[in-house]
Amino acid sequence: MPTSTWYRLNPVKRERVLEAAQREFGTHGYSTGSLNTIAREADIAKGSLFQYFEDKLEFFTYVAEETASRIHTEMERRIAASDFDQSFTHWLGDVCCMWADYFAEHPLERGVTAAINLEIDNAVRALVRKPSNHYYMRTIPPLTKVWRERGDIRPDLDDDATTALLMLILPHLALAPYYDGVDPVLGLRGKSPEEQHPVIRAFVSNLAPLFEPKG
Repeated sequence: MPTSTWYRLNPVKRERVLEAAQREFGTHGYSTGSLNTIAREADIAKGSLFQYFEDKLEFFTYVAEETASRIHTEMERRIAASDFDQSFTHWLGDVCCMWADYFAEHPLERGVTAAINLEIDNAVRALVRKPSNHYYMRTIPPLTKVWRERGDIRPDLDDDATTALLMLILPHLALAPYYDGVDPVLGLRGKSPEEQHPVIRAFVSNLAPLFEPKG
């Protein structure tokens, strides 16, 4: 947890530190991310960081938590405004395209998401993925329930399996267009959001038999 000193900071200064940390960790990851660079870009003394956080890992964990919260808040807003008067498969295609659009529009959040998902240290990765995992598990099952109650997805669809599948798919869609070697199949690397959409929709349509009621 950040210290009380962190929360007493001027909000503008706090945001400046957070953005510098997102940029540095999102570019270089946890292990090689430089606190010196973060302090310099945020225009603070490096020692000040240790007045705000106990150590580098606590700082990175906070950056991961704050980033996951921001992603969740904005995606929750976009999903609430989505068109629920269509089939589940078409709606899921819309949501996956919204998700891809979000990461195209938010490079800092995209970089931190990559740093979290691609972190090679097991202990660090387990710690910093907790916030995003929490939001996935908090968001997906209630949405699945809504569609099941409407009769648009199979009544026997397993919630845990559905959540696990989407927790694999969503980070892939977020990162594949921007990082080499992530996606050797769909060809999303380097595609603009507009070019990603038909690929994503075709991919989701192939998942339809997993979700749609039989018969």
